[in-house]
Amino acid sequence: MQKNIQVCLTPALISLYDLSNSIVVVIDIFRATSSICYGIENGAEAIIPVATVDECRNYGRGCLLAAERDGKVVEGFDFGNSPFSYTAEKVAGKTIVLTTTNGTHAINESKKTAYQVIIGSFLNLDAVCDYLKAAQKDVVLLCAGWKNKFNLEDTLFAGAVVHQLKGEDYFLDDSSTAAEDLYLLAKDDLKAYTGKTSHSERLKNLGIEKDIEFCLNVNTTQSIPVLKGDKLVRLG
Repeated sequence: MQKNIQVCLTPALISLYDLSNSIVVVIDIFRATSSICYGIENGAEAIIPVATVDECRNYGRGCLLAAERDGKVVEGFDFGNSPFSYTAEKVAGKTIVLTTTNGTHAINESKKTAYQVIIGSFLNLDAVCDYLKAAQKDVVLLCAGWKNKFNLEDTLFAGAVVHQLKGEDYFLDDSSTAAEDLYLLAKDDLKAYTGKTSHSERLKNLGIEKDIEFCLNVNTTQSIPVLKGDKLVRLG
C-alpha cells in the first residue's frame, strides 16, 4: 500500500494535515530537537515539553527546568536548549522540563491528533529514517520554523529524510520535493549552506557558534525520542 510523506513547513499550517495515521517527526535543528536527541541518548529519563515559561517554572521539584526564548536561557532556569547542557554528566537519570521558542510549540501542536510523535535531528538522521521505513505509516515532517514562519535549516533536514525514504513507495507532496531539492544543494557542506540562515545569525550574535556546528553533526546518536503521554522518552 502506498504511503504518503509530507513536509509541513511551519506549525501554523499543521491544521491542514490529517495526522491520524501519521508519524509526525518534529524538527527544530537549531536547537531544541538536536538537544532533545542528545539528552535522551545521554540517559535522560524523560524530557517534558511545555508551552510556556510559567508552566515550566511551576512544574514542581525533582526536575531540571530548561527554558529558552529568542535563543537565550531564561533567567532563573537551570539551562536552555544548548546541546552542551544535555551531556550525560548533567542529565543521566534526570527528568527535564523544557520550553523553547519553537520546538516545544511544534511538539504540542502535533500531539493533539498525531498517531505518533517522534523527534528528529541530523544527530539521529539514519535512525529516524530506518524507523520510518519499518513502521509502514504515513509520515509528516513538521518543521518548527521560527515563530510560525518558514526556516531553512529545518526544511533541509526534512529534505534529508525525504531523500532516504522516497524510494520506499511513498507519494511525495510538493513541499517534500522542494525540501529534498534544497537538501541536495546543501548536503556537501551543511555548515556553509546553513550559514545563510537567519537563526544561525541570531545564534552567532549570541556567541554560540559551537552550538550550530554541533547540531550539524550527522548520525552521532542512535536514540529516537518518542512522545509517551506528556513525556519524551527513548523509543524501544
